[in-house]
Amino acid sequence: MEKVYLDNAATTAINPKVIEKMIPFMKENYGNPSSIHSFGRNVRVALEEAREIIANFINADPGEIYFTSGGTEANNFALRGISNGDKKDRGRNKIISSPIEHHCVLDYTKELSNNGFQISLIENEKIFLINKEKLEEELTDEVSLAAFMYVNNEVGSVNEINTLASMAKINKTFFHTDAVQAFGKIKIDVKELGIDSLAASSHKIAGPKGAGFLYAKSGTPLEPLIIGGSQEKNRRGGTENTYAIIGFAEAVKQLQYKIEDNFIFVTKLRDYFKNNLLAQISDLKINKPVNDFPYILNFSFDNNIYNNDSEAMLMFLDLNGIAASAGSACTSGTLKPSHVLLNSGYEYEEAKGTIRVSFSPFNTIKELDYALEVFYKLSKNFKK
Repeated sequence: MEKVYLDNAATTAINPKVIEKMIPFMKENYGNPSSIHSFGRNVRVALEEAREIIANFINADPGEIYFTSGGTEANNFALRGISNGDKKDRGRNKIISSPIEHHCVLDYTKELSNNGFQISLIENEKIFLINKEKLEEELTDEVSLAAFMYVNNEVGSVNEINTLASMAKINKTFFHTDAVQAFGKIKIDVKELGIDSLAASSHKIAGPKGAGFLYAKSGTPLEPLIIGGSQEKNRRGGTENTYAIIGFAEAVKQLQYKIEDNFIFVTKLRDYFKNNLLAQISDLKINKPVNDFPYILNFSFDNNIYNNDSEAMLMFLDLNGIAASAGSACTSGTLKPSHVLLNSGYEYEEAKGTIRVSFSPFNTIKELDYALEVFYKLSKNFKK
């Protein structure tokens, strides 16, 4: 039995060159970057080099990059830091987001609502994009922060971040984007986008887990999320996860000039898989957003034809060597259908039969051929 990994939106394998870069900082270069002796200074130099690599990658200044433990912390950091800072500065206390964000944003807006903030979740369109007319209605002088993801982690819809950010600027609302799925896969220039903050994560781009960053534009109010140390310009206490951060920067270096080629290659993989999948299971519904993002393919089995049970379907795939998902890995273990689909007009039973496959430049046509065989068997097994 072959094994095929098609859950790259959840996490990716680490690039071997990234591992090579990390090893010396696990062994001989183990100093604390805040220490003043040579052991610490050597690591501090490497840490700041990593900050420069990542800053240059998104056309930011190194001082605008704050290292975190990953995308969840970076999103929490932005939501709490900007909203609380702006409330003190200007007295604004309203935050706008959408009901199809990642749970690290949705759940944190609930936390903020318990602490005196007004939260407005804008109804999204059925193509999984932010409704601009609704956003324009919500943007008043009370709004401190608007937060919308760049690429949806479940269906791959791509928001027009520069347009949304421009709308927010009209009444001087700060704009944050969760770019965890977009970072390293499509070109990002924070100055061209006109955003105030952005979250990204290492393990989505062949880097190690446990590292991420928050970009916060200079001048953006940003209260610390973690208190108890002077690290990250007094805004993120705690000793930095040095070797993971250095590995993150190396992962960025490895793909720096490959984004376009990777995008083209993954598009070919996605099209090959999608076209052949539909050829053998014609009654599938491809939940294809208007703005195409080839790294993620989300599709649903017709509940009138199939016994929809995404957990059982995923178990069947796993027993046959295929790693896929029903949505965000952060909500695995639950039986609830995707909140993204349910908040986009899908019926409960239809959402229960939804599978997400997500590709990487390391996947091959041979792997996809085997996966297609397994999906065909799955369709036969789950047919009513």
